[in-house]
Amino acid sequence: MPSSKTAASNFLLSFAAFVIVIAGLKLSSSFIVPILLAIFFSIICLPIFYFFRKKGLPGWLALIIVFLLIVVIIAATGVLIGSSVQGFSDNLPLYQQRLSAIAEKTLTIASDLGVKLPKEKLLKLFNPGTLVKYIGTSLKSFGNVMSNSFFVILFVIFVLLESSVFSKKLKHIAKTPDTVTYFETFFNNVTRYMALKTILSLITGLCAAVLLLILGVDFALLWGLAAFLLNFIPTIGSLIAAIPPIVIALIQFGIGKTIVVMIGYAVINIIIGNVIEPRAMGKKLGLSTLVVFISLIFWGWVFGPVGMFLSVPLTMVVKIALDSQEDTRWIAILLSDDV
Repeated sequence: MPSSKTAASNFLLSFAAFVIVIAGLKLSSSFIVPILLAIFFSIICLPIFYFFRKKGLPGWLALIIVFLLIVVIIAATGVLIGSSVQGFSDNLPLYQQRLSAIAEKTLTIASDLGVKLPKEKLLKLFNPGTLVKYIGTSLKSFGNVMSNSFFVILFVIFVLLESSVFSKKLKHIAKTPDTVTYFETFFNNVTRYMALKTILSLITGLCAAVLLLILGVDFALLWGLAAFLLNFIPTIGSLIAAIPPIVIALIQFGIGKTIVVMIGYAVINIIIGNVIEPRAMGKKLGLSTLVVFISLIFWGWVFGPVGMFLSVPLTMVVKIALDSQEDTRWIAILLSDDV
């Protein structure tokens, strides 16, 4: 009986500690989110830094190259977003006019078929203002991230500088070789996951942008960027990324090319998400669909839109940490998409 009371007490204490930690994370999200993003970019940049080091470049030169790459990417992204938002705003009256015409045509066809549709709701559904609000919220969140770019760049530089001596420090302070092995396994798995996910997301974004450029859809590069970023959120992210270009294609060309865009996005995501990604990462790095959905809601509630973007990487870090130790591997199995 005392043992059961002890177990119950330990559970309650652990649960209380969990609630306190989550509450602390939520309250300090404005401080923690830039740090998480900086860590995220650091992990992505580490393989690039090591690649240049293996090619024989000195550390300072490899660091300068990575720094210039980060600056160029951030500047190009800022210019792309700024010009796309301006262009979208300029075209908004035309989009409104065409969407109203599509709504009226839909009502006429439905009426000829004997189907009564609520006119006000349909016009509200075909309102580009809804799309503008959705895009504006997303870009505002991303803009807040861009405003912290100087901090992120500094953080990445210091992480790259420290990376060469960190393993030596770890071996020096570790009490047992198992501790070193655990941290090395954990770090290698996280780095491998982030590197592969970034490459596959980049391929997804490029394929989406090329498809839209070929079809002549407005702001193709912006939608390609959205496909790249949202691909870090499995399944749901791909669906969200497909909505704006589908709506724009409908406004520009009508139903014909819209169907082509839908099929194109479906083919890209099926090939990369269901064929290439599982083979590249292996089942061991897979997450249950239910876990992905729960993590999306949970981290989004804790850290806002950026938390949704980082939800799967954060959950993967937790899963890899659990999988790297024998005592907690059973929890990692519960989080996996297969045994």
